[in-house]
Amino acid sequence: MTSSPNSENTILQHMSSLPDPRVNRTLLHPLASVLVVVICAVICGAETFVAIELWGRARLPWLQTFLDLPHGIPSHDTIGRILGALDPEAFRQAFISWVRTLAKLNPKEIVAIDGQTLRRSFDRPGNKAPIHIVSAFATSNHLILGQLKTEAKSNEITAIPRLLELLAIEGCIVTIDAEGCQKAIAEKIISAKADYVLHVKDNHPTLHAELQSFFKGLRETKFKGLAAHGSHEDVDGDHGRVETRRVWSTNWTGFLSGGSQWAGLRSVVCVERIRELTDKTEHHFAFYISSLDGMNAQLIAHAIREHWGIENKVHWALDVSFDQDGCRARKDHTAENFAIIRQIALNLLKNERTLKVGVKNKRLNAAWDHNYMLKVLAAGPEI
Repeated sequence: MTSSPNSENTILQHMSSLPDPRVNRTLLHPLASVLVVVICAVICGAETFVAIELWGRARLPWLQTFLDLPHGIPSHDTIGRILGALDPEAFRQAFISWVRTLAKLNPKEIVAIDGQTLRRSFDRPGNKAPIHIVSAFATSNHLILGQLKTEAKSNEITAIPRLLELLAIEGCIVTIDAEGCQKAIAEKIISAKADYVLHVKDNHPTLHAELQSFFKGLRETKFKGLAAHGSHEDVDGDHGRVETRRVWSTNWTGFLSGGSQWAGLRSVVCVERIRELTDKTEHHFAFYISSLDGMNAQLIAHAIREHWGIENKVHWALDVSFDQDGCRARKDHTAENFAIIRQIALNLLKNERTLKVGVKNKRLNAAWDHNYMLKVLAAGPEI
């Protein structure tokens, strides 16, 4: 593989724009080259700094064909110090800038936003709580668009608006769970010329009670009192489970006492889930507010169901395939920066579609097969 020094769309180019946190006398290893080595090693299965160093030394002749490594591979201690000192805000900006060259968002692309705690990132001696990361995931592109750490003593409510400001989401449909169902967040989405579907729970007790009462009355009369509404149903199942999902939506929002306070509010939604198991049947109702047309229940149902892709295709993949919860790197900015590294690696692996296996097996194949590793790197803009 050859480098493209004049291209603006390479991982190496985006990493090259990062400010180097080291003093001049310690600059034996170029920052961008070190970061690309780390990304490649993580793709191939390395999950610790020692493993990254060992992988780099084994692949050094190949790495030197496209990276500037005049003093070889840095030690695991040096790699840890670099990731600990690197400005995570600048690294995040470089990551998002790179993803924009990779992601071509479709009209009405579902962008699911959700949070995840890095469980082993807590530091008892330093009195640091585990880091909580909020991520945005383009469900049809299978790409993480960006991520942001929640501030200490804060939560997703403050992090989500900041993350939205970093993303290009015009024309997309943003889905967020109940914690992100906030007026300021709805305003931020509408101002970005996007739409939203927000889950309503008891954190908005009045709104939740009004939706619950409204749809209960409509279901009891089989929607006879509301001619203008949309509905959609789908059924699937496996391994002795059958799940039925019924969605009703309407543009009638006049019954909401505070409806005018939600920017762009156009429709209200009720979802009924019936889960039939071998020995029992589970019944559950959920409620949403949306800026989408309530007559298009099928689109709303699609957005709600796609939201869970961030759990299955991002959180689960990072936990199971990358053992994110087992990572004990936590000094300084290490945990947050390593989380960005894993998301870059996951994006490249997801975007490589010639091998029809899971992420874990793709990582193994990249470590075993030199040519496949090149395919993974080529899945994004040329490195």
